Amino acid sequence: MSNLQVVTGAGPVGWTVAEQLADAGHDVRVLTRSGSGPDHPRIERLKVDVSDPAALAPASEGATAVFHCIHGSAYDARAWERELPAAERVVMDAAQRIGAVVAFPESLYSYSRPGAAMTEDGPRNATTGKLGVRTRLLAARAAHPAPTVSVVASDFFGPHVMNAHAGERMVPPVLNGKTIRVMGRADAPHSFTYVPDLAAAMIAAAHDPTRWNSVLHAPTGPAVTQRELVAAFAEAAGVPSPKVGTLPGWLLRGAGAVHRPTRELAETLYQFEAPFVMDSHRTEQLLGLTPTSLADATAATVRWWRTELATPAAR
Repeated sequence: MSNLQVVTGAGPVGWTVAEQLADAGHDVRVLTRSGSGPDHPRIERLKVDVSDPAALAPASEGATAVFHCIHGSAYDARAWERELPAAERVVMDAAQRIGAVVAFPESLYSYSRPGAAMTEDGPRNATTGKLGVRTRLLAARAAHPAPTVSVVASDFFGPHVMNAHAGERMVPPVLNGKTIRVMGRADAPHSFTYVPDLAAAMIAAAHDPTRWNSVLHAPTGPAVTQRELVAAFAEAAGVPSPKVGTLPGWLLRGAGAVHRPTRELAETLYQFEAPFVMDSHRTEQLLGLTPTSLADATAATVRWWRTELATPAAR
């Protein structure tokens, strides 16, 4: 059987999946428009537009699994609707032809506005905006003949995670002792997923046919508040915990009335104004995985950020 694994995209998820696969001894082919990706002797980086069937076909030939980790070109429902379903269809069509499984990272958006902890069996029926796009993507995967598995994560943190609530908006200010302003309430419980745990779950699920054609949850530790996460980063960095303020919902919603990017951000304010908790215990048992401790995860994240901020390109 072929040892080749294909990863589309080299954002934080694709990058981490590729590294973990290569470290485990797999031959990995990373496909991006720019040819970017990790530098590793087992990783081949190719410039490929994966939404182009003619370009994807030869680049995916021989793979037993495809990890589809691309993002939309903008954090915007219109861009997602225009780009993501078509790209996923091309990837699933290619996977069907070569007999490969497709593993997807997924968000909690399709759960809409939950009133309790979200489980693998919970309803995923959001209909509007970016939330509805995610619901329709899940439905299209379930309807396609190619085997798929979707692994749901909450907001990311970890190495390579930059444009995120717990990325560049949080960790560099912690390191620099600056006040941090978070969305919604600073003291509402919120699940945060460590990206290496998501990557490990995607790989384990893709390599276990009994988990195909299902929706799983990435191993995710106990929910913490944004204030507690800031304090955890500060402790990992050995610096005083900075002040934590908030960006009021009324302010973001008001600005969103005239500024579309802010409106797209405000669409998910509900996730930070009330408890937003994901339960991953069932998946942890199915895959034999556990989440990385918060102390270890924040320590690794701080180490990565300090290296990133010390490089000339990051200044």
